[in-house]
Amino acid sequence: MSMSAVLHPVELRRVFGAFPSGVTAVAALVDGAPVGLAASSFTSVSLDPPLVSVCIAHTSSTWRVLRRAARLGVSVLAADQERLGRQLSARGVDRFADVTWRATRGGEILLDGACAWLDCSIEREIPAGDHDIVLLRVRALDADRSVAPLVFHQSTFGRLHRAA
Repeated sequence: MSMSAVLHPVELRRVFGAFPSGVTAVAALVDGAPVGLAASSFTSVSLDPPLVSVCIAHTSSTWRVLRRAARLGVSVLAADQERLGRQLSARGVDRFADVTWRATRGGEILLDGACAWLDCSIEREIPAGDHDIVLLRVRALDADRSVAPLVFHQSTFGRLHRAA
């Protein structure tokens, strides 16, 4: 019996959730309309060339649309953007209702109030189990170090607390 057959998805989710991560919004204009999703699986990959990654479930109907965009905006959500993180994860709602954002010339959407922004293009998609690892080439970026990030830990949103 393979090792993966022994591990139950509920147990995997519980243990994987012990690792805190930030929350990103991946968004762009597609056919003139904003399309986006929340991803907590964002990570830096390489400085040269500048690459980051997100992992997207094969079941994501949003990704099937979003991946058609030439450029993608990745916004690292701020601690006060928990509602936005939930909204971008919800099904059957207008994910951009009451959200302030700007689209660049390339069509990527960057969310106002985020603590960091990256302008990216898709470098490569790598199948990995029930997800795809999407490598993104960073074209431009900026950060506001005065803004604290939103944290996802044990299936809930939280904030960082700095040690004294």
